[in-house]
Amino acid sequence: MSLRFYDTGTRGVRTFEPLEEGRVGMYVCGATPQASPHIGHLRSGVIYDVLLRWLRASGYEVTFARNVTDVDDKIIAVAAERELPWFAIAEGNQRVFTQGYDLLGCLPPTIEPRATGHVPEMIVLIRRLIEKGHAYAAGGDVYFDVKSWADEYGALSNQRLDNMRPTGDTPNEDAKRDPRDFALWKGAKPGEPSWETPWGDGRPGWHLECSAMATKYLGATFDIHGGGVDLIFPHHENEIAQSRAAGDGFARYWLHNGLLTVDGEKMSKSVGNVVLLPDLLGKARPVEVRYYLASAHYRSLMDYTDTALAEAISAYQRIEGFVTRASEVVGVVTPSSVPSGFTTALDDDLGVPQALAVLHETVRDGNSALASGDHEAARQALASVRAMADVLGIDPLSPQWSRAGEEDLRPVVDALVAVALEQRQAARARKDYASADAIRDGLAEAGILVEDTPQGPRWELKRG
Repeated sequence: MSLRFYDTGTRGVRTFEPLEEGRVGMYVCGATPQASPHIGHLRSGVIYDVLLRWLRASGYEVTFARNVTDVDDKIIAVAAERELPWFAIAEGNQRVFTQGYDLLGCLPPTIEPRATGHVPEMIVLIRRLIEKGHAYAAGGDVYFDVKSWADEYGALSNQRLDNMRPTGDTPNEDAKRDPRDFALWKGAKPGEPSWETPWGDGRPGWHLECSAMATKYLGATFDIHGGGVDLIFPHHENEIAQSRAAGDGFARYWLHNGLLTVDGEKMSKSVGNVVLLPDLLGKARPVEVRYYLASAHYRSLMDYTDTALAEAISAYQRIEGFVTRASEVVGVVTPSSVPSGFTTALDDDLGVPQALAVLHETVRDGNSALASGDHEAARQALASVRAMADVLGIDPLSPQWSRAGEEDLRPVVDALVAVALEQRQAARARKDYASADAIRDGLAEAGILVEDTPQGPRWELKRG
């Protein structure tokens, strides 16, 4: 079987044929860092890391771009609430995102462009759209004219333009020709960041940013665009419209990962069920968290429960136990080629659950070989298990997951806990004691004890 993906654009599985033989350009929508990452964000990071690893294992040279939306309405709102510069909010939270990705073994992207560094490319894209009659300036803003692209607008999300609601993405809705037009550029407002353009000072619209960054680094037409299903509309729909209306081919395959809920409910600050990475570190090691987040099919809705996490921990430890025992008996073995069943599973729309089934079957065979004293069969099983685990980023013998290196992770844990404590202090400052207590209790459940002192909060890991 050749590599195939479910393409949201065609709503079907398609054989993957890259634009250029042997090379892949992949763009994934990254963080809008108005807050620290929850495990839904990190699930997306792990999913596209597995895809990146499989593409490379399949022989492709991959250019992987994952953007950072470092200027945005939400970031500006949080900055105003906390009386901090907008860039301090974006930079501080983005560092925690990066630490979370690193902690879970995600390979770094080839390029991680930031929106604020690509305003010139956005200005060029706006100019191209205006010249082609697909955009117009009004009231200090610049808007995309959806009726000028009516025949194609809505194809990705399978909607008709007549059934779409107004975007409501600027205070200047009356300036639009059509309430469904979306903002490419937002006119400057007092106290907000702004850049100079031929249409007036202001800042970019969210959708414009990704089109400009993706095509700068991957070309006018590239292979794969990924992101969560919540981005299909309006974000990705608008990316396609503005890019193709300007004359770019843009993405050829659209991959979307399912969201993560908690006990059947969508994660929400108002509900109080947002799960951060520090919440899990007292229950599982980083590699066990990675196994859990990668174990369901990427397109499926994933529901977090403590029971599901515990099952993932046990499953990973069965792999780890075999690798450890086998290495002691036959010596450390270099990973070999993966079994055909594993390849078939990942080639079929990145079927990680089926691939894990092959991995665990090989572990069982290896354990049987060890029990019977068949060292050669055990050696072959060990080589295959390590190869499969390496593709999934969970090889127990990888330096990333070495128990001896756990102390090296302390600075990362420190940084993640510091963010949670900062959010708790902000809640206390605005007298939101319920939220402050919820953060403290969540840390306690993760094995992190918080003590308030005259010098500020301090924390330590629960003993025993």
